[in-house]
Amino acid sequence: MSTRLPDTEHTTRPWRIHEIAPDFRIEDVWAYRTPGAGPDDFPAMLDALRAFGGLDENPPVVRFLFAVRWKLGALLGWDKPAEGLVGRVETLCDRLPRDLRQEAAGEAVPNTPFTMVYELHDECAIELANKTAHDICHLGWVPTDDGEYELRMAALVKPNGLFGRLYMAAIKPLRYLIVYPALTRKWERAWRDRNGAVG
Repeated sequence: MSTRLPDTEHTTRPWRIHEIAPDFRIEDVWAYRTPGAGPDDFPAMLDALRAFGGLDENPPVVRFLFAVRWKLGALLGWDKPAEGLVGRVETLCDRLPRDLRQEAAGEAVPNTPFTMVYELHDECAIELANKTAHDICHLGWVPTDDGEYELRMAALVKPNGLFGRLYMAAIKPLRYLIVYPALTRKWERAWRDRNGAVG
C-alpha cells in the first residue's frame, strides 16, 4: 500500500524540481510500493504507468468524479486555453536550464491532462494549469531501507488566488478517500504487471 510521507521526504532530496519551481507549495507526498525494484528501474516504472494510463483504467467512482470535474470546468470556463499554460501562467518549460531542455518538453502526456516538463533517470515532472491552480506531479525513484527502490509522488501546487485555495481545500477529502486509494491500486498493479504491460 502507499504511504503518506512528511514534506521533508521531498524537500531534503536533491531533485531538480526545487530549482525550477521554488514558488510552488507541497500539497502531498506519497510513496508507492515497487517490490524488487532496483536503481535503474525508473524508466520501466514510467513505461508501466503509461501502459496503464488513462482515466478509463480507474474504478467507476473515480471516472465519475473526473467526469463531473471536466463537466464543471467546461460549464464554468475553468479549462479554457486562456486559463491554462501560456494563457494565465507560464509553462515550467520556460524555466528549464539548458541541461534539462528536452525534445519532449511541452508535449501532452497521453491519456492525461498533463504536459511533460522533463524526465531524468530518477525523476520526472509533468504539469497542468487551469483557472483553479497550476499543478505539478513530480515522480521520483528513491532507495528504501531494504536496499530496493520505490516510487515517490509529490503534488506541487500554486493555487489561483482565494478561489484556487478554496477549490483545493474542497477536493482534499475526495483525494484522500477516493482518488489516492484508486491511484495506489493502479500504480502498484502497473509495477506488478509491468512485463505484460510493456512487453
